[in-house]
Amino acid sequence: MDLYFDPVPLLDDARAAFLGRWSDRKWLNVPGPFYGAETDNCGTGRIHAPGLVLYEADYFTEYVYRQPRTAEELQQLVDAAEAEAFSGYGCNGDTRWTPAAVREWWRDRGRVREYLANRRADWEADDAKAGQGVAAAALKYAAYLEGELASHLRVYLFWLEERRSPTVADRLPQL
Repeated sequence: MDLYFDPVPLLDDARAAFLGRWSDRKWLNVPGPFYGAETDNCGTGRIHAPGLVLYEADYFTEYVYRQPRTAEELQQLVDAAEAEAFSGYGCNGDTRWTPAAVREWWRDRGRVREYLANRRADWEADDAKAGQGVAAAALKYAAYLEGELASHLRVYLFWLEERRSPTVADRLPQL
């Protein structure tokens, strides 16, 4: 049984929707192959991928708060990227993230937690107008930071180091 779902080989023609540049990625993106960079603020990301995409509070640009773990979730993220007017999503994170960078992001996750807590009023105000559930999703992201994200990142670290999915018999690296 594979523990890591490698979505990138499944992109095929959809790769053209992922033109975002690594240098422009939002710091709120979780480590993994996908990220939001210079996206628009039209609010389409959560329509297509509500369990994967959030909006930052200042300009409501899009970022990936949970990487896809199934083909269905991958399709949702592809749909979000295809709807994004600036083609600002990227899919080359596997070639950019290093184990050291993932660990650094993890050590600095308190910054993400604080941001999510401090901006809740902005999302609640937007939800009153647009009704996309951004405030609730921000709570889910915060819970993910405190819960299963650590194990997902350990599996991702293994993937980065070994370029294969770990099995249940493999020892996962520490964060």
